Amino acid sequence: MKFDSTEEWKSKIKRVLISEDELRTEMKKAGAYINSVYDGSPILLVSILKGAFVFMADLCREVTVPCEIEFMAAKSYFEGTVSTGHVEITMDLKHDISKYHVIIVEDIIDTGRTLNEIKKILGVRNPLSLRIMTLLDKPDRRVVELKADYSLFTIPDYFVIGYGLDYGEFYRNLPYIAEFSE
Repeated sequence: MKFDSTEEWKSKIKRVLISEDELRTEMKKAGAYINSVYDGSPILLVSILKGAFVFMADLCREVTVPCEIEFMAAKSYFEGTVSTGHVEITMDLKHDISKYHVIIVEDIIDTGRTLNEIKKILGVRNPLSLRIMTLLDKPDRRVVELKADYSLFTIPDYFVIGYGLDYGEFYRNLPYIAEFSE
């Protein structure tokens, strides 16, 4: 995808769904949740790249108990706005997670296929516990049985951009979450 101007790029932002202030407020709550559940426990926050990197950065700054971070990369969209159903793990963990309480930090749960695959992969590595924290949950799109342990926002079936979420690798830099106009 290429844009001829910033105006053309902006024209695809249909409307803001979740503001910067709303994101900050919920981030503080999510950090407080982690702090209350895992005080003194060995925590490993695993961000799913690329979409969850902004969420992970803000979330880990709200965590006041000792934690480590790791990254995995997976994709199922391949340049479109609809999940293909095929999940490809493009970067795996190097960490032995068996001595950690692992929290998968995901940007959005849509069909659930990608996260379900990641959960299976990490589950067989015997973490002390395995939980899912997602920024956005779209339960109307779910095609596999999967539920987050903690969701910051539940949204309708919109294709969303911003705050790490993209369309064709663009829009990740928006400081809010918006509906994308195709």
